This record gives sequence, C-alpha cells and structure tokens, in this order.
Amino acid sequence: MPELSQETEHGRAEERPFGWAEVTGPSMVPTLRHGDLLVVRHRARVRPGDIVILRHPFQQDLLVVKRAAERREGGWWVLADNGYAGGDSTDYGVVPDELVLGTVRLRLRPRRPDQRSPFALARWALSAVRPVFADRSASRRLRAR
Repeated sequence: MPELSQETEHGRAEERPFGWAEVTGPSMVPTLRHGDLLVVRHRARVRPGDIVILRHPFQQDLLVVKRAAERREGGWWVLADNGYAGGDSTDYGVVPDELVLGTVRLRLRPRRPDQRSPFALARWALSAVRPVFADRSASRRLRAR
C-alpha cells in the first residue's frame, strides 16, 4: 500500500535541503489527497502535529506521509489523518528518528482536466499552493485515541 511515489533521484534526497514527493493513496485525506505534490524540508525539526515523510519501518524503500502525533521512547508515533486507511503506528509501532526524513512545507494540488473555464482556473490558482502547518489540535485529538 504505497503512500508516496519515490523522489526523482538526482543525488541522495537526504543531502538536499528541499525535495518533493507525490501523494498516492487516501491515508491523509482531507489534509492531503491523491496526486498532491509536496515540498519536503529534509532533516527539519519535527514537532507534534507536523506532517512528516518517513521510510516505512518494514519496507525502507517505500516513502510514507503521516502526521507526527507524539514523541515516544525510541522515536515518533505517527498517525494517518484518515483513520480508516490504516498503515500507521497502530500497525508498525514507533518510527525511529533515522527513518523520519523531513517535514512537509507546501502542497501543490494538481489541476483537474475538467477545470477549463476562466473561473475554474482562477479558483484552482488561488487554492493550488498552500503551506502545510502543524495542526496542534489534531495532535492532541490523535493522542486521545
């Protein structure tokens, strides 16, 4: 169940300060949707509520996007915003720090093929690029589960 497509390999992603990834799958709906492009800040400080890119603990060639819910002994407890999608720390436990690659800073929502009218294009242009902030209330809500 892949969550992100792999970044384009023009050198190791961890050596560059910023990178990009494309979302595949429904685990972060409504925050992120299938097809969204993400700008990732590598090696950024992670705080509870941040959306992070990580290597899957059991398939380390697979990149995953989740919300860092809380810091626990041994790493981060990460959860999907869509609780029905699964594939988070409830399945594989705490994620070690060395598997967390960075935090998501921006998302670019691609234009749909049916958005051709000037009004639809203007609406898309105003909403396509958005910063991704840590949702502290979501972090507290996720810890309460």
